[in-house]
Amino acid sequence: MTGTAPNLLIADDDRAFRETLRSVFEPRGFHTIVASDGDEALKIVQREPVHLLLTDMHMPRMSGLETIRRVKRLRWAMPCILLSAALDEGIVQEARTIASLSVLSKPVRFADVTEAVHRALQAAYGWFDDDTAR
Repeated sequence: MTGTAPNLLIADDDRAFRETLRSVFEPRGFHTIVASDGDEALKIVQREPVHLLLTDMHMPRMSGLETIRRVKRLRWAMPCILLSAALDEGIVQEARTIASLSVLSKPVRFADVTEAVHRALQAAYGWFDDDTAR
């Protein structure tokens, strides 16, 4: 990894889940930024450096898919990971169409989400050449 800690944006309307993900990633050397919905996430992406977006599918005001679509208009190369407790094939296909790198089903195992983040940062930025931050 580079000398800079990756900035992860976690967008989820479930505060407990956001904070749980923060508690998983911060001890691994990540800087986490949290948003309670897609609209807030977009505002953060516009004003702060973000390396990766983890977003829930079902949020008020804007779905995770719409959030990813809009983030990609601002920063097309930024990796995005969609999480959902109610996945179906249509959501998975649409996520792939809009270039979401991973789609994970909730409840998610922390090993799965950390591995997805690791792979996304490796693919997008060439970070992590070992088991660091897993």
